Amino acid sequence: MPESTPLPTADAEALRGLAGGAVHLPGDPLYDESRMPWNLQVDECPAAVAYPADAHEVARIVRAAAASGLRVAPQGTGHGAPPLAGRLGDAVLLRTSAMTGLRVDAASRTARAEAGVLWGDVIARAGKVGLAGMHMSSPGVGVVGSSLGGGVSWYARQHGLQCSAITAVELVLADGTFVRATEDQDPDRLWAARGGHGGFGVVTALEFDLLPIRTVYAGMLAWDWRHAQRVLTAWGEWTADAPESVTSVARIFQVPDEEWMPPDIRGRRLVMLDAVAVGDAEAAARALAPLRALGPETDTFAEVPAADIAHLQLDPQEPTAVYANSVLVHGLPPDAVDALIATAGPGSGSQLLFVELRQLGGALARPAPRGGALDHLDGSFLVLGVGLDVGTGWSAVREDATRVLDSLAPWTSRASYLSMAYEAAARRGWSPAAYERLHRIRRAADPNGLFLAPQRPSDD
Repeated sequence: MPESTPLPTADAEALRGLAGGAVHLPGDPLYDESRMPWNLQVDECPAAVAYPADAHEVARIVRAAAASGLRVAPQGTGHGAPPLAGRLGDAVLLRTSAMTGLRVDAASRTARAEAGVLWGDVIARAGKVGLAGMHMSSPGVGVVGSSLGGGVSWYARQHGLQCSAITAVELVLADGTFVRATEDQDPDRLWAARGGHGGFGVVTALEFDLLPIRTVYAGMLAWDWRHAQRVLTAWGEWTADAPESVTSVARIFQVPDEEWMPPDIRGRRLVMLDAVAVGDAEAAARALAPLRALGPETDTFAEVPAADIAHLQLDPQEPTAVYANSVLVHGLPPDAVDALIATAGPGSGSQLLFVELRQLGGALARPAPRGGALDHLDGSFLVLGVGLDVGTGWSAVREDATRVLDSLAPWTSRASYLSMAYEAAARRGWSPAAYERLHRIRRAADPNGLFLAPQRPSDD
């Protein structure tokens, strides 16, 4: 277990009380509980853990940390905690989960979410007025962290990245001052918030556009994984001409025998296709008909309220120890399907929970009209390997994921989607020009390096 930097008594007492008493130091009764992120793979010992209730408390903690010679690492849920591993010993882990203010404006189709708001909160609130946010596949993921990193939603092929929907960002700077950035006021910082991941302040709230979507045509198809070759080949061909109104995901899924899984698939080894289509239900059914014609054991497609897709991908909601890594790939030719089956399908010996292929393209392939640090993704698919520690240790899981991703090297993009590529160097997350501009903005906002960037340092 990494060690934290011991604080002088005076500095420790200076931190206490700055967040309604919710500051925990090593040795405190609640320290171990407070420091644990959602992803339990990460076991860190920060110098302190603070739970501010609002932006004013954030500012007080930032000033106190700087005065004590500590750094600051903002964190919401901790789904993306792995890149911080080994870097928190001299930092205050600033947990924003108590900052849960949320406003949905039906007239303007916008939302304002504080740093602790989860996507499930937005889904429920927006759904009541016939709107939808470009939310992640799990409702338990934080709005701010996922939006700063880009945000690939079920509506992404038609509407692009969630970060492009951001219209305003509120944050506390390294000197403890509070700023609000919009297109008209501080546009550089707004640009950085659109896919720049952070590292230029503590984001306390975001404002973003919502979509006028009440219902969608959505569901899941499942086959025994013996059919993976046939299904993935057909799906790859289908994606070439699929309408942008449809976003789909294919998975080779070794379903755990857990209660949170549906009984009909629990403990099975499956190949699965999930999809969400926006617009006319009959047109959506026609578009998805070639996939349903492949004869799945399970077919749940139907027109449903948009809020119902929050749990479509069956992501675990409780804190879990997870390893994940990904690559962006160009195309899915037969040789690539063969490589996936050989490394993750029947007979591969893979211990991965699943290998997922997210369909990209459409609006995700085009630079967004609202420019940001990340405005599109350079790939046709995002391939993600996810594993749990099943008793053989993380090295075995990591090796299995690496084997899958390495097998796709002939089709792999040089770019990475850092929100799902925990081991990629930071520079690969942006174009060279965007990387340099983001670096300048961070350096100007935080010249002394107070804030820990939420991704690993670049390898250059």
